[in-house]
Amino acid sequence: MDKDTHHFLFDLLNTPSPTGFEVRGQRKWANYVRQFADSVESDAYGNAWGTIKGSATAPTIMIEAHADEIGYMIKHITKEGYLQVDRVGGSDWATARGRRLTILGDDGDVTGIFGNTAIHLRKRTLGSEKTPEVHELFIDVGASNPKEVAQLGIRVGHPAVYSDQAELLGKNRIVSRALDNRIGGFIIAQVLKQLSEANDKIPATIIAANAVQEEIGGHGAKMITHTLRPDICIVLDVTHATDSPGIEKGEHGDVELGGGPSLTHGSANHPELVKRIIEVAAKNDIPIQHEASSRATGTDTDSIFHQNGGVPSALISLPLRYMHSVVEVAHFDDVEKTIRLFVEVLRSIQADEQFAVEI
Repeated sequence: MDKDTHHFLFDLLNTPSPTGFEVRGQRKWANYVRQFADSVESDAYGNAWGTIKGSATAPTIMIEAHADEIGYMIKHITKEGYLQVDRVGGSDWATARGRRLTILGDDGDVTGIFGNTAIHLRKRTLGSEKTPEVHELFIDVGASNPKEVAQLGIRVGHPAVYSDQAELLGKNRIVSRALDNRIGGFIIAQVLKQLSEANDKIPATIIAANAVQEEIGGHGAKMITHTLRPDICIVLDVTHATDSPGIEKGEHGDVELGGGPSLTHGSANHPELVKRIIEVAAKNDIPIQHEASSRATGTDTDSIFHQNGGVPSALISLPLRYMHSVVEVAHFDDVEKTIRLFVEVLRSIQADEQFAVEI
């Protein structure tokens, strides 16, 4: 990874972009993609996409990731100047106490902390202490009353994310909040970059779409699918690496960090497109892992495949440890293999090719 690519990844990860407030991260993503896309566009809610134009008679293929991250939202300000919150997306409030946050206020970012009553003062007997509910958490921003909170540019409705930043972990891993799924946005940008630099251009029009509001229902994916009307879609998200202690593989599947991208089977995933991905991976010696989706994928794929009369879709996922925490961990080998897989699959699709189940 060269210096510019490394800077883009870390800058993108460190930019707060909670669900519904993704614009700061989207601007950085769009500015990067402008270097090698034929066009970069966005819509009313901040979905952004970059396009490499192909032949007018060839299919339009959308590769999609989501831009938003989980967080919190200010719900109440107490008379003592503490902030009470609700979750934005699937935030794990069990890990909240004692953590720093960045609150996206009217006048800029404000530092806050989730208060953590000292262990000496909490009422606890052996085995009796329970994790506080989310409404029992409180944020301290250094204010003594609502007026001082307002002077910081904070009100009810402002979002917040944890302040933890991206770091290298060991030789070839990265730890960060928001790897779910900002690293997906990074990967589809690299796919677009490699395709733009290739000597032999592929016939299809490729749209790399970075969607908003996945964490609360895949709303952005629905918007862009309706707008862009792709013929084919390959979604990129993260999946649970199940190789850390305490995870039952019979219940959650067998996915290894460093084992390569994971391909999902069932529900939203079109069997002919899935078959093509398997063939391309084998031909190019790209290791892939496999997951079952008997009902729903829990990703934007669920919001895309049934639009516009049906969009042949597939889900490729990057293995991730400790999802929805501030210490999400990914492996750079998996990142590189995922980029290669996307590029080779897109290169394999011919100008007159359609994916359909024959009856």
